[in-house]
Amino acid sequence: MSYISPTLKLLINAVKKASNSMNRDFSEIERLLSSVKNHSDFVNSAFERVEKNLYFELAKVKSEFPVSKELLKNSKTPYFVISSDGIDNFAHGMGLFTICVAMCDAENNVLISLVYNPAMDELYFAEKGNGAYKEGFRNHERLRVSSRKDIESAVVSTNFAYDKFSENLRVLGAVSLELAYLASGKFDAVVSRENNSANLAAGALLVKEAGGYVYELSQQDIRSENVAKIFDSGNILAVNNSLSKKIHELVNS
Repeated sequence: MSYISPTLKLLINAVKKASNSMNRDFSEIERLLSSVKNHSDFVNSAFERVEKNLYFELAKVKSEFPVSKELLKNSKTPYFVISSDGIDNFAHGMGLFTICVAMCDAENNVLISLVYNPAMDELYFAEKGNGAYKEGFRNHERLRVSSRKDIESAVVSTNFAYDKFSENLRVLGAVSLELAYLASGKFDAVVSRENNSANLAAGALLVKEAGGYVYELSQQDIRSENVAKIFDSGNILAVNNSLSKKIHELVNS
């Protein structure tokens, strides 16, 4: 498995170990949902525990790298950015939440990304220049965006109402997972506003390494991507090559 570098292998183990507590906590949510008590403290504690574990595990991988919960604007060294996505889903007993890790260089280029859904034990990972994959028991699945050209039959994930799209709209409530699904060919486009840039950092590399494109939602020229602008605004249009022009025109018309 030459596409898995030693650093990526260590990060996969780190994310899995840090997330061990999530399944136990997620099982407890079902019992709490039937209670009249507010369980927000329990939910927050569950994610804080994972984040604390991540700090500990990532220090074993690259002790010299800072760990941040947001992209750094003036970093002088490479660093890790971590995030939790889909917390509201977790709180309502829905298994659509993720733990994300991205390794960035000092210029905020994402070099390695991991998006892990503990509830389904699904791990998506990518390393710049080496492709995107979904973890498998024996062999990892190489990810490819879809080749769908017909916008009427395209499945679009969006977090806001948009009557110009087809009826095939999806809202998962976790943009990192939506981007992983796009990289897997399950979705054909993701159109999303006001996201945490840390969630976008992990998902965007998956899409790019799976052959897709990521644009800032309002950018007018799509001859090139502008990832820095995406991270600044939190607004993203991610799409396969065949639909990129069509969906861009719909969004910006």
